[in-house]
Amino acid sequence: MVSITRIKTTPRASAIVINDGIVYLSGQVADDPEADIQEQTRSTLAKVDALLAEAGSDNEHLLSVSIYLRDIDNHFALMNEVWNAWVPEGHSPARACVEAHMARSALLVEICVTAAVA
Repeated sequence: MVSITRIKTTPRASAIVINDGIVYLSGQVADDPEADIQEQTRSTLAKVDALLAEAGSDNEHLLSVSIYLRDIDNHFALMNEVWNAWVPEGHSPARACVEAHMARSALLVEICVTAAVA
């Protein structure tokens, strides 16, 4: 029997879906789209931390992460400075990072996370 838990669900998406010990987070973005790339990344990762905690996980249990940047040429290195400080040593997930058009033009980064329940 499949047991799927959905948390913070709206008609469009759930912020968290848990199935068979795996946590799936919807794409997370910064609360302040006027901030620079590093502050948007910090803010986004803080939201990821809170959602992972709510799901019974943390950034030591990351499996896969997809990062979307509005301007990869100018933001990749700056985003990675924040990312590298956030990921615990020895716990790097499988990761993809691509340039993408964002749902709102002021957004600079969106992060989607899959993790194991701790």
